[in-house]
Amino acid sequence: MQRLKLKIQLYCDNEIAMGPGKADLLDAIAREGSISAAARAMDMSYRRAWLLVDTMNRCWREPLVETSPGNARSGGARVTEFGTAVLHHYRALQARLQGTSDCPDHTALAKAMLSQPKASQKDLP
Repeated sequence: MQRLKLKIQLYCDNEIAMGPGKADLLDAIAREGSISAAARAMDMSYRRAWLLVDTMNRCWREPLVETSPGNARSGGARVTEFGTAVLHHYRALQARLQGTSDCPDHTALAKAMLSQPKASQKDLP
């Protein structure tokens, strides 16, 4: 049986309000307590993480992440109660869709797909 991987992206106009990477970033912020530590844990630049948080906060009716300025001993970031709820619903949707391998459409697509790609025309002599 072929592997089915569904990628859920929720859009707010042209912005991705939530997707797998943003959900992982929220998990990391909740675990690490700061955007910079979450970025380091995900091998991502602070700027990239900050831009993702900014997008999320602009796309939902309430912020998903709150930051507090400070220094090395204080400050940081936390996932809000609303952000935790959004993340929970997103993860539940992911889990529900991942359990669709017994779906007739998945079965039909899996039967029609090869186990590995044919040789590319560019690779032929």
